[in-house]
Amino acid sequence: MNAKTALYEVHQSSGAKLVDFGGWDMPLHYGSQIEEHNIVRTSSGMFDVSHMTIVDVQGAQSREYLRYLLANDVDKLSSTGKALYTGMLDENGGVIDDLIVYRMPVDYRVVVNCGTREKDLAWMEKQAAKFDVQLNERPELSMIAIQGPKALERVKAAMPNQAALIESLSVFQGLQDGEWMYCRTGYTGEDGLEVLVPEDKVVEFWQALQAAGVKPCGLGARDTLRLEAGMNLYGSDMDESVTPLQSSMAWTVSFSDRDFIGKSALEAQKKVGVPSKLVGLVLEKRGVLRGHQKVIVTNDEGLEGFGEVTSGTFSPTLGYSVALARVPSNIGDVCEVEMRGKRVSVAVVKPPFVRNGQRVYK
Repeated sequence: MNAKTALYEVHQSSGAKLVDFGGWDMPLHYGSQIEEHNIVRTSSGMFDVSHMTIVDVQGAQSREYLRYLLANDVDKLSSTGKALYTGMLDENGGVIDDLIVYRMPVDYRVVVNCGTREKDLAWMEKQAAKFDVQLNERPELSMIAIQGPKALERVKAAMPNQAALIESLSVFQGLQDGEWMYCRTGYTGEDGLEVLVPEDKVVEFWQALQAAGVKPCGLGARDTLRLEAGMNLYGSDMDESVTPLQSSMAWTVSFSDRDFIGKSALEAQKKVGVPSKLVGLVLEKRGVLRGHQKVIVTNDEGLEGFGEVTSGTFSPTLGYSVALARVPSNIGDVCEVEMRGKRVSVAVVKPPFVRNGQRVYK
């Protein structure tokens, strides 16, 4: 039997199409995935993301532990509430998971993916044995993501007593109000909040957001939004078989004066040359780019190399198809994708494709 969030009955009563997502019964959409996508780009939508795993990292050596565990350096978190995106790597530099870590008033808070929860916690516990640190999972906290150009104003309307706190937030910062935590983060390429809510208050909060004009959205729209924003999906665009250097995540690796798991492997890969990289593909003619399609790259000598689409979809904002693909590092401005037995020419671009509702790729 799948796990259910505290909003499960609300989703049912709202007519959501529920699907299995990482062992959880989650809403795919509430009638129209495209309408939900567009409402986030133009107004405000909300997603139940209570399936995410929240872990508090506490103890005398929490800083030292996270500096060793993560590829990015938590010493960048110079003030309370600051957030950092990073990968958690194995000894070979493979990506065990991507996550966000917050600097809390005391120690740190980490939010990881639901589908990787068991292996993440096992890995974190294994490494914690070397440090004076405690890991405390917080299953009693639900999480709602409110995204879109009108998201902040509508959350303030729903929670007027927290309006000043919300107004004070910088991008990639989260601040607490008791057990609640308001984080100016997201996975859509739009401004917005991810709010951590005590489980016994989340239905009331969801209903208050609806009353303020925020529309419920499912994970289908969340996926097309994140792909337009050029954001990786774990298990599709990166996993333990590739390093951050091959996954458009080099900016999340800090080769600072410290040791971290996977550092030597990344340094060795940089020295010999990174064999592949993640790029954006654009198909402005008919057809839809899909995961696992073969990518064919031809160099100046006419020799072919091959890659693979890792995530692909029709972009509701742009009106044509976009994708992320892992390809040979020497790729040029165009390549071909094998679609239904035919080779189709596509443009190679630098993601993201869309931010704040507008085309931005180059």
